Amino acid sequence: MLDIEDRLTLDERSAVDFVLGLRKRWADTVYPALTREYAATGEPADTIADAGATLRDLPLYPWFSHLERVQQKMLWKTAGEAVLGRRDELAAQLAEVPAQPLGALTLDPDVDLPAWYTDYDIHIQPGGFFSDDMSAYVYEFGARIVMLRDNDGYKFHRLFTETALPDLPGATRVVDIGCGFGKSTRPLVGRYPSAQVIGVDLAAPGLRLAHAEAEAQGLAIDYRQADGRATGLDDASCDVVTGTMVLHEMPAEAIRETIVEAARLLKPGGALRFLEFQLTGDPLRDATVYEHAERNNEPFFHALFGSDLLAVCAEAGLVDASWTPFDERRDGVRPEGWGDRVEWHFPWAVLAATKPEA
Repeated sequence: MLDIEDRLTLDERSAVDFVLGLRKRWADTVYPALTREYAATGEPADTIADAGATLRDLPLYPWFSHLERVQQKMLWKTAGEAVLGRRDELAAQLAEVPAQPLGALTLDPDVDLPAWYTDYDIHIQPGGFFSDDMSAYVYEFGARIVMLRDNDGYKFHRLFTETALPDLPGATRVVDIGCGFGKSTRPLVGRYPSAQVIGVDLAAPGLRLAHAEAEAQGLAIDYRQADGRATGLDDASCDVVTGTMVLHEMPAEAIRETIVEAARLLKPGGALRFLEFQLTGDPLRDATVYEHAERNNEPFFHALFGSDLLAVCAEAGLVDASWTPFDERRDGVRPEGWGDRVEWHFPWAVLAATKPEA
């Protein structure tokens, strides 16, 4: 399939490189300078609220805040122009259906898109991820820059698959909730080669792109349009239920319902694994995470951090629930913590739980 980056003009490449450079310097230069200004104010705050109040009075804060927001908007403008300039060619790719597809694509024109999903341009992406077939291409292209080009080849998702998911040689079905354009689903095929791999998402554009890319790579994946809270799959039919970066984009009740649905799907002995974010315990860093959510049009971070998902797992009948830090650079699951990192980074963590044996 066409990789847009292989076709960028010199001007488009320059724009991409500028946004990428700006994002990197914001994370590894502006943020450390901000933390030094914060440290110079005296005793560190004990709470996120107090740290945030101090943060907003710092001389560098307006630049830190503005640069985060503006580079995200520049990212989508750059990605959008690159994609829409190639609309016909990209649309033709999605329309190509293999004579004998390895996997399947099942769309539901009657699926109900909840208001909390459609009312926000998540990540500031104009029109969101669900509005148009090109929105999936825009998000796929933009996501590479968001992750500072460190997730090319979807390294984060491969690390998650390799380090967070259990060895289950006899697995017969694995489900990825909130699969998007399939970046989190495709590594599951190699991890569980004998299993039926299913990706579930609300957004038809993402599923069409996911299916096309899986077929192009020779991967047998079944993609289905459905709500992760009501997948339509049978009780106790799955060995593993996963999700990556999806819970923080839901209100608290929807998060709870998604965990309950995952528990329903699991066979006895089956594993739940969600790659998400958790607070670090450092009030300043956690304050910047909350503010990132606000500047990035992600209103439900507070819902994730305010939910006791270990208790939700227990209420859903799961056991051994835990959160474990995740280092996206090289280690994957990292029980000893995120380590001493001076740059701004997402506090990745894995929510794990097990369905007890009958």
